[in-house]
Amino acid sequence: MRIGKIIGTVTLNTRHPSLDGASFKLAVPQSWANLLEQSDAWQQEVVVFDELGAGVGSTIALSEGREAAMPFYPNVKPVDAYNAAILDTLTYKPISPSK
Repeated sequence: MRIGKIIGTVTLNTRHPSLDGASFKLAVPQSWANLLEQSDAWQQEVVVFDELGAGVGSTIALSEGREAAMPFYPNVKPVDAYNAAILDTLTYKPISPSK
């Protein structure tokens, strides 16, 4: 699972019937440097299946690969990336090295 930021919406003219009731969003996975606001460099964008209603600018948890289709078992959907959660806040606290 990775953290990503929604940057747009994908519009389809046809789609598989099992995908009705949801939308596709364009998300950019975030690196540690992005999350710590140390870099503006973008990674490769990912098209994400979204049933949760994330909007542009939302931070999400995204699942990719076979795991993206597993929440729908036994009615598996043909998706490669899935919006698993909309994240309100992220907190990072470094662990102090042991003495």
